[in-house]
Amino acid sequence: MHILEIPSFFTPYGGEFCLEQAKALKALGHEVRILSNVQLGFTIGGKDYMVLPFTRFEHEREGITIYQSYQRGCPRMVHHNAMRWVSIVESMFRTYVYRYGKPDIIHAHCAKWAGYAAMQICRQYGIPYVITEHLSLMSLEDEFGKAPSDTWQIPLLKQAYQQAAMVLPVSEELVAETACYYGTDYRWQHLSNVIDTDFFHYAERDYRTDSPFRFCCVADYSYRKGYDVLLDACRLLQEQGCDIELHIAGRLTDRKACQQAIAERGLTQIVTHGQIDREGVRTLLYQNDALVLASRSEVQPLVLLEAMSTGIPVIGTECTPQNQRIAGGCTVVPIDDVEALAAAMQHVAQERNTDGKAISDAVKRMASPKVVGQQLVNLFNGIIV
Repeated sequence: MHILEIPSFFTPYGGEFCLEQAKALKALGHEVRILSNVQLGFTIGGKDYMVLPFTRFEHEREGITIYQSYQRGCPRMVHHNAMRWVSIVESMFRTYVYRYGKPDIIHAHCAKWAGYAAMQICRQYGIPYVITEHLSLMSLEDEFGKAPSDTWQIPLLKQAYQQAAMVLPVSEELVAETACYYGTDYRWQHLSNVIDTDFFHYAERDYRTDSPFRFCCVADYSYRKGYDVLLDACRLLQEQGCDIELHIAGRLTDRKACQQAIAERGLTQIVTHGQIDREGVRTLLYQNDALVLASRSEVQPLVLLEAMSTGIPVIGTECTPQNQRIAGGCTVVPIDDVEALAAAMQHVAQERNTDGKAISDAVKRMASPKVVGQQLVNLFNGIIV
């Protein structure tokens, strides 16, 4: 098959899940490329806004050809920026067809706005498209306001869902959570994101009872990630004399707001690492005994799967989807419950007998490139035929 991946957002603003799926499909023998238009914000990434290329270009990344464009967003002009983004993608697609021919199928990541652009392309060229949906309810509420919402985006995105050959939410729960915006009148089946299980491979841990139990948290410092709850839980454990450390990494974790939150609670066993790359995440996971994530909203927190793939247990909240609640590897606590989180952390620290290899194997069966890639291929074949 000839497959074109179109992400709604990409480097430098994330979107690596698209690259991982492209690599998985290519490894199975298919022709796969990525068409990426990234809207740059001046207030968020001023340096990128000024220095990244102003012309369209192609480059290779981990064996995948990426046809790339950077769009300069206009402040406070949401509708203009969105429609211009779609127009640029349509224009890039015309050039893509001239160079490589028409793809058999388009795989869009997120309805907003890759799914909508794929719908417009489908209308012009008759090429079917699927949408893998990653955006959480909280992300949509930040954009559209609480449901019911009469914002102009909703009817356009509902069309993209309804006309897609298939919508692939990365967790089953996402369908019910976002029904308040999109309804359920569309074809869907849930499909996990890919985890590079070879990169985040299993490794034995040497648990020493004479040293602190080391937790890590890999998440940007934001309200959605629940750092206030996590730090309060650490304060409670510190008051109880529990011998633990917490290593936190992610964007803004090394900035003043995070440091101040730690200092205000009098926490002494916290190490901040700031934003780290993929290799840094893996190193942190191998150096720690468990991972904890106190999120208030998630769709499919991949770091939980990455951690379990290396063989360590994880603690998440009720927003952790069912397909990630691997027996023996994932403990789930209520959202915003400091006492429950502290109790779970204390239990995991005292247990120290997790079967890490079994947890890692379970992740591989669910989210390895070969497994997810073959699921996508089977789905695409059914659509194209």
